[in-house]
Amino acid sequence: MNMQRSKGIIMASGGALLWGVSGTVAQQLFQQAMLPAAWLVTIRLLISGGLFLLLCLRQEGSFVWLVWLEPRFTLQMLLFGLFGMLGVQFTYFASIENGNAAIATLLQYLAPMFILLYTIIWKRTRLTPLDFIGAILALAGTYLLLTGGNTAQLTVPLEGFFWGILSGVTLAFYTLYSAPLLKQYSTPLLMGWGMLVGGAGMNLIHPFWSVPPVDWSPSIICSILFVIVLGTLVPFYLYIASLRHIAPHEASLLSCTEPISAILFSVIWLSVPFNAVQAIGAGMIVLMTILISRKAAGK
Repeated sequence: MNMQRSKGIIMASGGALLWGVSGTVAQQLFQQAMLPAAWLVTIRLLISGGLFLLLCLRQEGSFVWLVWLEPRFTLQMLLFGLFGMLGVQFTYFASIENGNAAIATLLQYLAPMFILLYTIIWKRTRLTPLDFIGAILALAGTYLLLTGGNTAQLTVPLEGFFWGILSGVTLAFYTLYSAPLLKQYSTPLLMGWGMLVGGAGMNLIHPFWSVPPVDWSPSIICSILFVIVLGTLVPFYLYIASLRHIAPHEASLLSCTEPISAILFSVIWLSVPFNAVQAIGAGMIVLMTILISRKAAGK
């Protein structure tokens, strides 16, 4: 394995690891500090989007602003920022707020199944045996994850399950809608404006200046900064940079580090209950993601 390929693997895995940890940190902020998810999403997107665009200014100069002179870009960015970027961020954090980071992350990883459904319904593609296997793994894994082997009681509230499923749907939209945009614009530019548009939209619902009445201890402030910088800006940058050294489908497979890290940190750090049956369900969902990713790569 050459040095460049190793570098790409480390970047993709490291970015996914930070995403998983940030979900656990967010759970602590929601459940222990009683910080509203909507407020955290607002400042996370606004600050991260602004920092991304500062990086873009060094590489693309005035083009960062001139893109808004194109009516097509304006419409595309409004749809991507509000329904893609904001949709993914808010539904994911709402699922954590009403459940926990481990299950929220795994439910979001059902996105490949929703993409598959889209291709079957709208693209009229035929199901393959691998598709059937993936569907069975997704359904069985979700069932085991949410029941933990006890059908009389769910492991998370229905509201957390609802937001988690919606997070998978919005991630599917985010993935499908961003694909053609990435052929027209650089990834940092798309991420920066997408985050700013999404943050501005969320700001209309929960303004960033409407500061929640929490105990602003140093640990709370550090946790918020972790979610914004190490949970958003750095992992996005690492994941994007990894694509220079490894193929997109390889980066996608390595992103499975995210749910694994979310589970481990939730169980070890926050003492979230997670039994052997749920672990089997989690494994099924991760396996489904790997199978569909390999199919998309033609392997």
